[in-house]
Amino acid sequence: MNRLESTATVNGLRMHYLRAGDGPPLFLLHGWPQTSHCWHKILEPLAATHTVIAPDLRGYGRTDKPRTGYDKRTMAADVAALAEHLGFERTAVAGHDRGGRVAHRWALDRPDQVDRLAVLDIAPTRAMWQRLDTGVAKAYWHWLFHLQPDLPELLAGQNIAGYLGYFYERWTHQRHGLDADAVAEYVRAFSQPGALRAGFDDYRASFPDDAELDDADFAAGKRVTQPLLALWGANGLLGTLPTLEIWQEYANDVTGAALAECGHFLPEEQPDEVVSHLRKFLNP
Repeated sequence: MNRLESTATVNGLRMHYLRAGDGPPLFLLHGWPQTSHCWHKILEPLAATHTVIAPDLRGYGRTDKPRTGYDKRTMAADVAALAEHLGFERTAVAGHDRGGRVAHRWALDRPDQVDRLAVLDIAPTRAMWQRLDTGVAKAYWHWLFHLQPDLPELLAGQNIAGYLGYFYERWTHQRHGLDADAVAEYVRAFSQPGALRAGFDDYRASFPDDAELDDADFAAGKRVTQPLLALWGANGLLGTLPTLEIWQEYANDVTGAALAECGHFLPEEQPDEVVSHLRKFLNP
């Protein structure tokens, strides 16, 4: 496989990305606390039929870490500009975790650019806040913590590997954590100047910017009109929620499945299953 690692200046920042394969474009958007490296197990199989682009989102990995622009509209505009820079008029997109929220906003804001949307182990942000009972709060406590100014950087910065390692271990079904090499790459990335702050700013943008826009879109009846595939881990939080039905409130054409023996990190815990579902979805 011919894999390229490059950087492009788009939307006012230098964005690092991986590129592999030929064929129709497919953008892969990572979440927190990860980088584009999270796709390392599925990049090559998907590149057999598609041109796969896996960027580091604003503030993450080797991409710039500005002090502003972490609302999902701006982050979606970043990847939209990268697609245009690379000469793609339309693209499929799959997003995991926070990257799924960016992908959701991209599909809403630019339906002429996104032709298919896959979301991995997320439900719409608005829907999750509405379901904030004790069970969701126990699982998503980090959302509320990361919203706080300055404190997360202060505490997590004392032991970055320990803080991130808590999530890598707790959010995987088998509790073995992720591959040691992958964890080392993520810890390296979040140990760079500005990286912790940028990742927390991604969460801090939830209020008021993302919430106000999500509420306005829902009130106006704006929905995802493209085909949408939702995948989630059967052994994670979304396995306890009516995830497919939730997405059907926000999109017109929804299919999906829970992946057995899987927690939150689908592309690394069940890569073969993710590739199988994405191939069927991308090649109907």
